[in-house]
Amino acid sequence: MASDSDYDDTFMLEDTMDEDSDIESASSIGDDDYDGNDMGFDGAFVEKPQMKAYDVEFSVQSTNNLMKMQEKEVEQVSTILGLSSEDSATLLRYFRWNKEKLFERYMEVPEKVLRDAGVLTNTDDGHSMMVLAKDLQLDEPFMCDICCDDDPDMETVCVACGHRFCKTCYVHYLRQKIRDEGESRRIECPQDKCTVIVDEKTVERLMDPSTNEKYRTLLNRTFVDDNDYLRWCPAPDCEYAIECHIPSTSLTSIVPTVQCNCGFKFCFGCGLADHQPTICAIVKKWLKKCEDDSETANWISAHTKECPKCQSTIEKNGGCNHMTCRKCRHEFCWVCMGPWSEHGTSWYNCNRFDEKSSAEARENQTQSRVTLERYLHYYNRYANHEQSAKLDRDLYFKTEKKMEEMQQTSDLSWIEVQFLKKAVDVTVQSRMTLKWTYAFAFYLSRTNETEIFEDNQRDLEMATEQLSELLEKPLEKEKIAQLRQAVLDKSVYVKHRREILLEDTAKGLLEGRWSFFVDLK
Repeated sequence: MASDSDYDDTFMLEDTMDEDSDIESASSIGDDDYDGNDMGFDGAFVEKPQMKAYDVEFSVQSTNNLMKMQEKEVEQVSTILGLSSEDSATLLRYFRWNKEKLFERYMEVPEKVLRDAGVLTNTDDGHSMMVLAKDLQLDEPFMCDICCDDDPDMETVCVACGHRFCKTCYVHYLRQKIRDEGESRRIECPQDKCTVIVDEKTVERLMDPSTNEKYRTLLNRTFVDDNDYLRWCPAPDCEYAIECHIPSTSLTSIVPTVQCNCGFKFCFGCGLADHQPTICAIVKKWLKKCEDDSETANWISAHTKECPKCQSTIEKNGGCNHMTCRKCRHEFCWVCMGPWSEHGTSWYNCNRFDEKSSAEARENQTQSRVTLERYLHYYNRYANHEQSAKLDRDLYFKTEKKMEEMQQTSDLSWIEVQFLKKAVDVTVQSRMTLKWTYAFAFYLSRTNETEIFEDNQRDLEMATEQLSELLEKPLEKEKIAQLRQAVLDKSVYVKHRREILLEDTAKGLLEGRWSFFVDLK
């Protein structure tokens, strides 16, 4: 297994889960081990696992790897431009690690680029100088412009711009910038209106180890934040970054789901938790719609109806079911929506279902009500699977107890009863996939392809419910073997149905088979 010091720990996402894990490692090689080909240890070519349509290539980068990546970029720029590594790093950070743009601009107007980036090389080595005030060859005694100290024995500091301050003030200034303001990329000289950047070597010389460590952490943060192909894992307290070379222009046809070494699975495109098979643009629109409309829509659905005659929205504000529309004065029954004139003592039929009246009521529904009902159809199923996934996660504790009970009442080992936990993993994963299929389907235009998608959705939903039901069954000593086999078989089937849905949806996105009734840009 590669260590953190290796340059590139590459993993390819596989949603097909084997007996031990739901992720297959495509390769895990260090930069020093990579020889540029796919040769195995015995000299034979090793065939890489075939990627599925919904898979993307990515790598998980540790802190050490990120530092090596930066060093490699800085060394390349330093060699080409003939600058010090510190000045090269400052230039790269100014151009947000875009080497192509840096080289292009530098070749055109090098002086302007250096000035704009805050780089000056007036000193011999371009770094800070720390000397005693009494050693300065000045016409008059030196006094620090910050603290006004003129002690001839104090140490002073300046960078390439030549603006000199006492070491105490300089250290305090840098510590405040790093610790209080969280700045690292562009810490400018303390002199007012001076834009020269305090380079890394100056910070390393002046700061204590703890502040230096924070400074380095902040630099790593900016390196990842500035790089289009790097993203921090959003899991709490996770220090890994993910490298994935999927351009933003491809996010309308690809859902770049990645998984960190910490186990968290998320979308590289938007940073949200895994939302396959729905593309980021649809997810953004759906979440905004849910935030804006779900509570309002639920309230309207539960508390209002439309006048059968003029379709005005009416709220019932009293206990009586005899309603009079304020707009058209039509009188009707709140319960059956039929004319109130038919609710006389001898003609009361409110308890009976009238096919004709129901058909007329459906015909009189306005487009807004139909749209609302359509939204609620998809939202309720979306929310239901989200809630079910949370409840299924609660099963983990019960499942552990059931596994212990199964081990005690049968001849199965602890390894052999792990199938229950894996089945819960499969169920939760499938429910999260199903949740997002309803957001996908809501914006999908009705075509023959839509029916295929809904068939795949239905099959996965049915299989997931059946597996969930098996997991809820109480243990019976005589039927443990049958339960184990049933759970194993159904788990395999659920994974298979999920793969089919994701594969077909991903291929449809790549081939442009799906059409949506909203603008995805």
